[in-house]
Amino acid sequence: MRPIQDAMRRRQFLQGIGVCMALPALESMQTAKTLAVHSSTALATTASGAPLRTAFVYFPNGAIPGAWWPTGTVDSDAKSYAMSQTLKPLESHRDSIQVLKGLDNLSANGGPDGGGDHARGNGTFLTGVRLKKSASDIQAGVSIDQIIAKSVGDSTRFASLELTCDSKRQTSGCDSGYSCAYQYNISWSSASTPMSPESNPRSVFERLFGTGNPGQRNHSLARRRHEQKSVLDFVLEDARAMQRRLPSTDRDKLGQYLEGIREIEKRIEKAERFGTATDPAMDTPAGVPQSYEHYVQLTYDLLFLAFQTDSTRVASLLLAHDGSNRSFDHIGIVEGHHDLTHHQNKADQIKKVEEIDQWYVRMFSGFLDKLAGAQDIDGKSILHNSMIVYGSGNADGNKHTHSDLPIVLAGNAGGALTPGRFVDHRSKPLTNLYLSMAEFMGVQDLKRFGDSTDRLSNL
Repeated sequence: MRPIQDAMRRRQFLQGIGVCMALPALESMQTAKTLAVHSSTALATTASGAPLRTAFVYFPNGAIPGAWWPTGTVDSDAKSYAMSQTLKPLESHRDSIQVLKGLDNLSANGGPDGGGDHARGNGTFLTGVRLKKSASDIQAGVSIDQIIAKSVGDSTRFASLELTCDSKRQTSGCDSGYSCAYQYNISWSSASTPMSPESNPRSVFERLFGTGNPGQRNHSLARRRHEQKSVLDFVLEDARAMQRRLPSTDRDKLGQYLEGIREIEKRIEKAERFGTATDPAMDTPAGVPQSYEHYVQLTYDLLFLAFQTDSTRVASLLLAHDGSNRSFDHIGIVEGHHDLTHHQNKADQIKKVEEIDQWYVRMFSGFLDKLAGAQDIDGKSILHNSMIVYGSGNADGNKHTHSDLPIVLAGNAGGALTPGRFVDHRSKPLTNLYLSMAEFMGVQDLKRFGDSTDRLSNL
């Protein structure tokens, strides 16, 4: 029994090492020449050779339709449509956005499952796959960001980045019998595995740029990487020696673990291949800000830095889970957001929801300001070389509808998109938009996605 007991202790040690090993988070500004080396297949790359970024930003509880939609004709250009009240903060970006009307997510409809529109709106937004109504048996779908990341992730240090401004997450008692996983995640790597978003700005920053003060981070990352390689060498040497003495069942299990260690090796090698990091001239965030406004702004800033430094070209941001009942005291609204959306057509409550909707748009506009003000390697702005979806999985929060979703598409995708328009797509699946975006990112072999029927034209 002695070899098996030794194996158990060693396996526990390996698992402990596996938990504490954090991979180096290096990034740097890439030159056009370097980008060409890392992106030889032209994935996630514009026609000019610059990085092409895509992000999906989710805001909760839908929007007041009458205040959201611009006035103008189908396919009207920036000069001929009137910006709506809610979207007024985007006025300065009129030439860089498309307001997309007529996109539906029918997979979020209740049907025989009844209540649970917040969980469904949230959980299906990037998948277009109907959820299994269960608190424990999770069945969703792979999200479009992860489909894209799987294809283009080798172009950057991080295949994708998942962020949230929900610092507290429930684990039980969520919407109408649905698992909380559906309500607190929009990104899914498999039908049963969400990509849990990071809610702590400090953790995000240190993952991207390392620990310490400005000027110290590259050294700390290099030291950390060296230590990790030393640990991996020890683990592999010890585990392989042990593998020969184990019974076959344990040999197989240890072999599977060694495969996982090898994946970590590959990730370290990838970090080394991309060289040293660009160390931002800013202090490391202290953690989660008390002010929600500062929290959202800081999270957008981190997403901007990740794109600016080409740390990733695929990201998702859950501003708050659908059904969020957060109050907005900083704009004079003390009632909960979700409660207000069930306004029963009371004018004072509708007005407050409109103000919350506009506040979220104002925060998004600030993010676009940064993207538009940053020059990319081709002389264009990062916003020009991006595709940013801003939207919600609920349309009318009062009625819990999932047709005619409030969607804005920002950026030019390096010239592949024609922004500056208000376009009515007349009841097409939202997933049709995602099919087109995946194609722009270089994913050529994706024929269908979720409940898509075709690629979305007129973009």
